[in-house]
Amino acid sequence: MRVLVIEDDSDTLAYIAQGLDQHGHVVDKSGDGKDGLFKSLEESYDAIVLDRMLPGLDGLSVLQTLRSSGDTTPVLILSALGEVDDRVEGLRKGGDDYLTKPFAFSELLARLEALVRRGDAPAVETNLHVADLEMDLLARTVRRSGKTIELQPREFRLLEYLMRHSGQVVTRTMLLEKVWDYHFDPQTNVIDVHISRLRGKIDRDFDEPLIHTVRSVGYVLRPPAVEV
Repeated sequence: MRVLVIEDDSDTLAYIAQGLDQHGHVVDKSGDGKDGLFKSLEESYDAIVLDRMLPGLDGLSVLQTLRSSGDTTPVLILSALGEVDDRVEGLRKGGDDYLTKPFAFSELLARLEALVRRGDAPAVETNLHVADLEMDLLARTVRRSGKTIELQPREFRLLEYLMRHSGQVVTRTMLLEKVWDYHFDPQTNVIDVHISRLRGKIDRDFDEPLIHTVRSVGYVLRPPAVEV
């Protein structure tokens, strides 16, 4: 892990740097806001420890400049200002975590490691695309060829599952478990009814159907075959 520590108190700076070095991490140091901002923009770091009260440029200004430049490096704010409002302000200005002074090095290290692990997590997919069909999971909208399609919540979940498994045959059992949260067969045609409704919205008025029945097995959502 490569860490930039921006801290104007020389004893605290040396304490953090020594601890990180002893744990096998690479440390760059800065004693004021302007120099720390320059380094953070010029170099690539896994995490930044940022003191809030710095000469030259205060920590929150450094943080805001970083975020406005598009830099998403995890930042742990370090400060003697520990009131709730202070912590909230730091987090809202773009900090990923907030640690108040005095602190134990073991906690600082654990928080940095947690921030880096969080940054390594795969991005959560929020948009699904199959051919001209688009689903925005955040806005909860569906469009095909730019036309908005209104879906009921269960229809949305059903389509989401089909799109996430585009090109794969999904069985009725899979749909019952993942969309309806049933772990038994209710002996009803609930799936067929919802698929029929979904087809009426997704495939009707379009030249190429996307939802197909696999006889005696289930369904598959796939893009139209490309002619060569």
